[in-house]
Amino acid sequence: MRHAAVAILLLATPALAQPGKFFDIVDTNRDGAISAAEWKASGRPPEGFRMMDTNRDGKVTRAEGRAAMEKMRAARPMAAPR
Repeated sequence: MRHAAVAILLLATPALAQPGKFFDIVDTNRDGAISAAEWKASGRPPEGFRMMDTNRDGKVTRAEGRAAMEKMRAARPMAAPR
């Protein structure tokens, strides 16, 4: 359930529809990784950072971010056909 709440908070941001754009917005020092400080400054929940930092090195790379977004998208229930 916790992952579902984080996914909703993360995916509710329009920039997240384009993961590269989201990454560029949050990676303010343009070093190719999102640090915990950059994540915190973005105002997003800390659970999201912990979930995306899969190798626990204190930063989220584009690959980690992309993988987390794909995992969240795959976990979302499909809309019922009309």
